[in-house]
Amino acid sequence: MKEDFLHYVWQYKKFDFSNLTTVAGELLTITNSGNYQQQSGPDFFNAQIVLGNQKWAGNVEIHIKSSDWYLHHHEKDENYDSVILHVVWEHDTPVFRKDNSEIPVLELKKYVLKKDLENYNALTLPKSWIYCESQIARIDSFLLTNWQERLFIERLERKYIPIEQLLKETENDWEAVLFCMLAKNFGLNTNGEAFLKMAKSIPFAIVRKESREAANLESLFFGMADLFPMDVQDNYTKDLKKRFEYISQKHRLEKIIIEPIQFFKHRPDNFPTIRLAQLAMLYHKQQNLFSKIIVTKTMKELYQLFEISISEYWQTHYQFDKESKKKKASFSKSFIDLLVINTIVPIQFAYAKSLGKEIAESLLDLIREVAAEKNVIIEKFSGFGIKSRNAFETQSLLQLKNEYCNHSKCLQCALGIQLLKE
Repeated sequence: MKEDFLHYVWQYKKFDFSNLTTVAGELLTITNSGNYQQQSGPDFFNAQIVLGNQKWAGNVEIHIKSSDWYLHHHEKDENYDSVILHVVWEHDTPVFRKDNSEIPVLELKKYVLKKDLENYNALTLPKSWIYCESQIARIDSFLLTNWQERLFIERLERKYIPIEQLLKETENDWEAVLFCMLAKNFGLNTNGEAFLKMAKSIPFAIVRKESREAANLESLFFGMADLFPMDVQDNYTKDLKKRFEYISQKHRLEKIIIEPIQFFKHRPDNFPTIRLAQLAMLYHKQQNLFSKIIVTKTMKELYQLFEISISEYWQTHYQFDKESKKKKASFSKSFIDLLVINTIVPIQFAYAKSLGKEIAESLLDLIREVAAEKNVIIEKFSGFGIKSRNAFETQSLLQLKNEYCNHSKCLQCALGIQLLKE
């Protein structure tokens, strides 16, 4: 038995409340079960009950056992002084207020329907991956879609947090925030934090000034990321190093210590050298990138915006001073999709939020144009009958697994509640 089940039972009145009595034998009528509060303080606020002939208004606290009141040290917290009813599964000890009056107790196990308890036990039995894996496929598609919209917005809210922090650090320079977010995602999981530190170490005004020449941006990014080799042979690398020495002195840039950039386990097209060269060319070709991205509504527009190839040197190199077979090395469709999921849609959401606007339907339409992601979590859901057609659905399933399933929040999940009702 867990408290979240008791919260569910109380919130949705999933018990026989026609002839309730407290453990002391007083007649109890529930007029209003109160507002569910998932934060510090009593579990339900502004409840209304009738005890005997006396009406009471206040808060309700719920525990597995009455003694949990003392286990959680509520007797020392003034937030619990206004509790009018203690709802428990099992009553094992009386609880008193500061004035020595005893708090009335309702013992729920006497009133919960056997069917609801069996459904809860079936839902929370240990499974190989998630609790509802054998039941989730029968969820109504309309309910699933509505819950996915809620999950997707929750995921955007989480992605908004680092954007909000960057806005504070850059004094609300949206172009600078976009640059930092793009840099992080160009670094992928392996080098993302290192690329972000590199981007934050360069005032965006300098990126604007030096963007007239792609080579200047390359030198700036490679130099601040400490990617130049010690012994240089080819002329292009020598030129980039000289440019970096000049630019860093001109702008009085201070080198920062970042974690070593990783090449290991990356395919050549994802080498950090290639990604930084692409980032440099993007900012060379696309001036005022934020202003362009914020108004895009379709993937076709975004694919055109990122239709950029890297400099000639990197078309025949993956690393400095090591020539390879010539390649186009433009942005792949799958990489642009990744940028849309992790940078562009969150940025558009954050900008709308800063203007006090609701999430636009066009934003949902955009993410639905993006191909479904492929990873272990999405494959698992597919195996249990929940198949994804686009990135809107995969992002919502990632939120479901990471924030609900992993924390056993079945009774805060619309799917779990529906299955329990069935």
